[in-house]
Amino acid sequence: MNIKKDILVAIIILLILVPTGFYTKIYSGAGHEWINNKLGGVLYEIFWCLVFYIILPKSKPVKIAIWVLIITCILEFVQLLDNAFLEIIRSNFIGQTIIGNSFTWNDFPYYFIGSVLGYLILKNLEKYKLLLGDK
Repeated sequence: MNIKKDILVAIIILLILVPTGFYTKIYSGAGHEWINNKLGGVLYEIFWCLVFYIILPKSKPVKIAIWVLIITCILEFVQLLDNAFLEIIRSNFIGQTIIGNSFTWNDFPYYFIGSVLGYLILKNLEKYKLLLGDK
């Protein structure tokens, strides 16, 4: 199996990012409210940018970042809905981490920050790919 080096780097970043993102949800030290609720949103956006970069390697980083931002913002609004299906998803840690448990306008700036950072990471992965001659 011949895996492209930029994809391998994206996977390595994810291997660091995923446990870090989960840790932000259980961290209880100084600044825990910000880390639990806001930093996690930034890492969430970066996570999805990397996942879609791996799944859709020919997509432009800007398209990936914009779509991740749009979908995440839609998911934020979905949290306003109160129905049994969403409650089932939210009843466990993973479900709550993926779709959240409450709507707040304060999350949106962090989604924007995370998408911009995700975009910058993807642009650097593309530069790395070009540098290696991996097209």
